[in-house]
Amino acid sequence: MKRFFALSRTTHGVLDIAMPGFVALLWLGEFPEWQVILLSVFTAFAAYTATYALNDLVGIAVDKEKFTEGINAGYSVEASDLRHPLAQNALSYRGGLLWFAGWFAAALIGSYLLNPAIIIILIAAAILEVIYCLLLKVTYLRTFVSGLVKSSGPIAAIYVVDASPAPHLLLLVLAWVFFWEIGGQNVPADWNDTVEDRRVNAKTIPLQLGTQKAGNIVLLTLGLTVTISLFLPQVSHLSLGWTFLLASAVAGVFLLLKPGYELYKQKEGRLAAKLFDNASYYPLAQLAIISIFVLFK
Repeated sequence: MKRFFALSRTTHGVLDIAMPGFVALLWLGEFPEWQVILLSVFTAFAAYTATYALNDLVGIAVDKEKFTEGINAGYSVEASDLRHPLAQNALSYRGGLLWFAGWFAAALIGSYLLNPAIIIILIAAAILEVIYCLLLKVTYLRTFVSGLVKSSGPIAAIYVVDASPAPHLLLLVLAWVFFWEIGGQNVPADWNDTVEDRRVNAKTIPLQLGTQKAGNIVLLTLGLTVTISLFLPQVSHLSLGWTFLLASAVAGVFLLLKPGYELYKQKEGRLAAKLFDNASYYPLAQLAIISIFVLFK
């Protein structure tokens, strides 16, 4: 099973579940019924497991080319020796395809039971993931597609707790996740993979624009992430005061802005991996914060 979980980057995927969990709890202002929580967690796990597997299935040819001279150390949240098992021939393509299909089917069923509208979001996210992979050698603007893919989970979570959410509040949440993904995940990941990406003439922000502009983009998008987070209480039924804003801002400063600024100043690949790791724990920190406020409201 290790090969299959490596295909789906399960450690990272589990951390990703915290983002829709935070958004749903913030939006609703209370814990849903336990049956909804269990089904939501299962559906989110299935969706993230399938989507990460889809990434490697679509990109297998390029991955094999990228890693002809070995795979870099990666990040602490997904540092397994079995990273990209398809590219390493540690897992058959058929096996990976069946793994994806099974989890995607489970995600579709879970989505239907939670709210059929989520099925549209799930399918759109899968299509966007395929587009993202196919644009690797085409344009660095694919980072925008990545932001939309990662935003799909939290947006779907809102539809679990609210059948008719206000569009402007949806856009607020989407913008927050969008900028976090670009500055805290996508650009740092590409920065860490510049050696491998150069082998295949990949079009990424660090390679196409250089590390100076990449650092500027990281700092700008993370700054926007923390700034937008201060407006997130608008989507909640809870009355969240300055203590929530302070806790949220502190999480943003230490997990996003501090490592982002270090990368901006020193421009070292290891600091890109450090930022990626820290940013991966940002949703979990936000989930812990809102859980405390819900419990003691």
